[in-house]
Amino acid sequence: MNQEFVIATRESRLALWQAEHVQALLVARGLGVRLLGMTTRGDQILDRTLSKVGGKGLFVKELETALEDGRAQLAVHSLKDVPMELPEGFVLAAVLEREDPRDALVSPKYASLAELPHGACVGTSSLRRVTQLKNLRPDLRIEPVRGNLDTRLRKLDEGQYDAIVLAAAGLKRLNLSDRIRQYFGVDEMIPCAGQGALGIETRTARPSAGALGEHLQALAHRPTWLATAAERAVSRALGGSCSMPLAAHAVWAADGRLTLTAALGHPIHPERALLRTQAQAEVGDIDAAEALGIAAARALDAQGAAEYLRDV
Repeated sequence: MNQEFVIATRESRLALWQAEHVQALLVARGLGVRLLGMTTRGDQILDRTLSKVGGKGLFVKELETALEDGRAQLAVHSLKDVPMELPEGFVLAAVLEREDPRDALVSPKYASLAELPHGACVGTSSLRRVTQLKNLRPDLRIEPVRGNLDTRLRKLDEGQYDAIVLAAAGLKRLNLSDRIRQYFGVDEMIPCAGQGALGIETRTARPSAGALGEHLQALAHRPTWLATAAERAVSRALGGSCSMPLAAHAVWAADGRLTLTAALGHPIHPERALLRTQAQAEVGDIDAAEALGIAAARALDAQGAAEYLRDV
């Protein structure tokens, strides 16, 4: 009998879509795959921002425990939720092709950020989005909004906010593109590292790791993997934390070079000017991608990143 592999996943509608997507890809390769739904600490704590309760790692810890004790062999994550440093014995086994990386404005009344009235209330719990919104519209009142995608949309529809900002990828995956009123260009609202991409995490010490790893490698999208490796390296070099309002997004140029744009906001005073940088290099492997990210981090350091991050 062929071995059945188990995917550990959060139980939100979006997380299940992502896990089912990977399940379908592996089943198409002849594997037996089932899902193990789990509730994480990040799903349970909804009254405080992630930066105050432990960061995005709260969304992956329980899944990693399932990998460690053998209940599951792989976990599917939104790559933007994966900590920059994985625990010993865990590995990012594949990164799939990226969906739309942009942020999106969702509002029942207003068609764009520019149309929001003075002092309008915008919901987001992302410090990265807060600092960029404050640089675009200093007059806005930014309030936290936690919960899964459906919960956030419900709170918006109940009138708690004039608009909320979400990742376009999640809305598209759940066939909710019609809720999007404005897509932010990646130059005006730089995405966070890994936004729009799915990452697959496994243990490195399981007997099945080799055979499963070969199948996962076949699902991997190398251009996305290299781009997101550069993005994640910026955060890692600066001390990678959910309390850090950092944006990092890499795109492939027509000449095959990778262009990485990064920006850092002030975590306490979001109205302060963003520190911005852009770097470009020929990137053919993970080491070169990470070197590009480190170069971008050093450029931010030269502009005063240490002073911005002193209170993180």
